Amino acid sequence: MDCPSEERLIRMKLEGNPGIEYLEFDISNRRLTIYHQGRLKEIEARLAGLNFGSKILSTEKTDKLAFDKPSNQSRVLWTVFAINLIFFVIEATTGLISRSMGLVADSLDMLADAFVYGISILAVGKNLIKQKKIARLAGYFQLTLAFLGYIEVVRRVLDKGQLPDFTIMIIVSALALVANAICLLLLQKADGKEEAHMKATMIFTSYDIIANIGVIIAGLLVLLLNSGIPDLVAGTIVFGLVTQGAFKILRLGK
Repeated sequence: MDCPSEERLIRMKLEGNPGIEYLEFDISNRRLTIYHQGRLKEIEARLAGLNFGSKILSTEKTDKLAFDKPSNQSRVLWTVFAINLIFFVIEATTGLISRSMGLVADSLDMLADAFVYGISILAVGKNLIKQKKIARLAGYFQLTLAFLGYIEVVRRVLDKGQLPDFTIMIIVSALALVANAICLLLLQKADGKEEAHMKATMIFTSYDIIANIGVIIAGLLVLLLNSGIPDLVAGTIVFGLVTQGAFKILRLGK
């Protein structure tokens, strides 16, 4: 476990499964404490399926029976999920209108986050088979969109057609930046914000903000250089992030 996204995937793999009471993450030390009732071999198998190189450090009995479960986390995650989904539609639409690969790629990044939040919410309480189906559908769909994005980038490099509309790029990316800033603010005010999975969600949103700034910079470079190359470079980089996220989600469907 070496990054917040992997922590999120582990939660999606384990939470809601019989026998598991609580997950306690320590990302900085790459440790996970699982409070469970038996089923150790099953837990090991599920973690091994993620190919994160997990291993048991120790196992012991505990008298701890009660765990704090913050009351508004689910509502906050649903809100962040909705904002990401809405801006996926906005950025995808305006990206096609403005011929900006940066905006289209950033929209897929928003969709990728929405998938992660949505899968986490929908998978709770469902059996393992349904969890895997949800993960596979999301992963393949995300991977397909990224693949089509790569094809479009290549086509535009060869075509050397019209420049993207830098005005739309900058304005829409700025709006997405504001939306992600609101998401970050909501997450920071949520109950249990010190928990590892909430910290991970905040880091995801911080990465989105960086991507938004990148597209804004690409728009400014299109204006200054009178070239569409900065937009294509920004799009390619974000498509790469989306592809990486898709493969991580697909691991859950194995």
